[in-house]
Amino acid sequence: MANRIIVGFAVILAGLYLYATEQIPVVLLDDPLGPKAFPRLLGAALLAIAVMLLLESLRQKKAGDTTPTEGSAQSAGWRHYWVVGALTIWTSLYVALFEWAGYALSTSIYLLVLTAWFNRGRWLSNVLTAVLFSFVSYGVFTKLLAVSLPRGILPF
Repeated sequence: MANRIIVGFAVILAGLYLYATEQIPVVLLDDPLGPKAFPRLLGAALLAIAVMLLLESLRQKKAGDTTPTEGSAQSAGWRHYWVVGALTIWTSLYVALFEWAGYALSTSIYLLVLTAWFNRGRWLSNVLTAVLFSFVSYGVFTKLLAVSLPRGILPF
């Protein structure tokens, strides 16, 4: 039942997102894709993921699988709600400090804390993943794609 609620919200969110995407003004410049290409791709991906979740939910129901899985809310109890709440607060803090700290630094710290929680005990892997992803994606967006991202307190 919970999966169907999530699917419903995802479809509504994707519909609203795609509607908002169509409101983006089109400026005919040298860009062959235009400003709507990436948002359309994200909206279509959200719809595809919602359909995949619905199909998986229907497959499990047809198979009669009602046993709680390791990560489900039934087996995890209140810990599940605590993790969701902590992730919401942590993501809100990330968004609030994004402009001040800059993309690379804030994303590195954000990802390091997440990987430290979900991939415990693997510090080298977590640090490399967080830092390399943040700085490589910053370089790709700012240098290759000419997207302006906040620099923050770092000198580059």
